[in-house]
Amino acid sequence: MNYRDFLQQLVYKVINPLVHGMIKVGITPNFVTTTGLVLNIVAAALFIYAAVNEPDNLAWVGWGGAIILFAGLFDMMDGRLARLGNMTSTFGAFYDSVLDRYSELVTLLGISYYLIISGYLWGSILTSVALVGSLMVSYIRARAEGLDLECKVGLMQRPERVVLTALGAIFTGLFSDVTLFDPMLILIVPMGVIAVLANATAFYRMAHVRKQL
Repeated sequence: MNYRDFLQQLVYKVINPLVHGMIKVGITPNFVTTTGLVLNIVAAALFIYAAVNEPDNLAWVGWGGAIILFAGLFDMMDGRLARLGNMTSTFGAFYDSVLDRYSELVTLLGISYYLIISGYLWGSILTSVALVGSLMVSYIRARAEGLDLECKVGLMQRPERVVLTALGAIFTGLFSDVTLFDPMLILIVPMGVIAVLANATAFYRMAHVRKQL
């Protein structure tokens, strides 16, 4: 069992009671998926609000990160709910995939906007590159599956990207009073890591598909 499977099983043990409760009250996987998107839009709205109204108040960045992390739980619960509640469907899988892309798009755009308005041009560029890599990782997997190939390889997959983004934002808010260095680096560095590793994962997946073909 690799580290991703271990962490996944750990999270499942935590959320399973909640998932069973959702099944009892009739909550559907698509509703959970939609809720996750709404939460990510709220997080992006917080970044935009902070950029326009309170660019020096990094607490808004921290709250945005906390909401992204919370929304990530919904991303795991929808699939778990579908399986445990026998509510799996082809459209549900499609809907989940599409809304995941929207979620990642809006949160990274919100962060990019916050950084550029706050005067961190390079940070904004890194976030944009991270966004490109994130979308390409997902796109390559989708195209591979369209060719009946499995393509789940690579380090910087969606769970890693969500956690890095969320923790970067949360700790930026928590360490806003740091004077030894610019606390915004706590957000920008993870964006740089995602920018490099997500695009590396995309190219690795292309090589993986080429090898299979």
